[in-house]
Amino acid sequence: MRKLLFALTLGFSMSAMGQVLNVTSIDKVNLPDKASVAAISPQGDYLLLTNATNQGLTKYDLTSGQTQTLSTAPSAGHNVKISPDGQTVVYREGSFNKKHLRVSSLKSLNLATGVSQELVKPTRDLQGYAVDATTAVAVNKGKYSKKAIGTAKAQNLPVLSINKGQLMITMNGKTRQLSPRGTEYSYMWASLSPDGSKVLFYQAAHGTYVCNLDGSNVQKVGKMRAPVWYDDNTVVGMMDLDDGEFIYASTIVAANLDGTTQTLTDDTTVAMYPHAIAGKIVFSTPAGEAYIINVTK
Repeated sequence: MRKLLFALTLGFSMSAMGQVLNVTSIDKVNLPDKASVAAISPQGDYLLLTNATNQGLTKYDLTSGQTQTLSTAPSAGHNVKISPDGQTVVYREGSFNKKHLRVSSLKSLNLATGVSQELVKPTRDLQGYAVDATTAVAVNKGKYSKKAIGTAKAQNLPVLSINKGQLMITMNGKTRQLSPRGTEYSYMWASLSPDGSKVLFYQAAHGTYVCNLDGSNVQKVGKMRAPVWYDDNTVVGMMDLDDGEFIYASTIVAANLDGTTQTLTDDTTVAMYPHAIAGKIVFSTPAGEAYIINVTK
């Protein structure tokens, strides 16, 4: 009954702002204690979990509820990537060097075989990385590197990265500054659209935007933070309120690139940091809860 009432409330808020997605159900996920969602697999069969400080990485099977520890390292849950087939996880591991400075390495783990690779050795300047079906690529100190994660030859993938708050793009192995809205404010949460033709980013104090790979045709999507792609024309993010220290309210919103916006959750839940695949949007709460919003278009 609680789930049904929650869904009905959501339906009312959606109709007030325009239709982007159709919500078919909202399911609570029984996470392990003090866990938050770091990613959902492309097939929607498992979640990757971390904690509030992004330490550790755990695979959580949505069917069986079984867990598998992938890493216990600091930063492992930050910006973790999953290959399109769901078999390879690419993640960073934080540590300290001999000078007691924080460094990060980049690793890949094949979930089927258990084979792990170190893609980038511990560094102070791991700026960005990406993964597809055959290749993991990284930008370290502005330099591009690639490694095959399977038997196929490694490919050149475009990579978005952040360098001193500015948005960078690496294409064909060459890195240049993109920053399509100037350099006065910092950039965050940058990602490529599923078809690789558009860039999604958040600019501090301004909001969420999309643009072409060359920085042209900048369009404002909304004020949501932590934006992610749902598909090539739809973005999901959070609209949060804070008191300068703590977030006390947050809702999940969806937006089309034409500016149509829809609120997917109500103010009874502090819904934060969404992750999306076709048909599913998962989010966490500060209380350690997680929900999956099942949707259609």
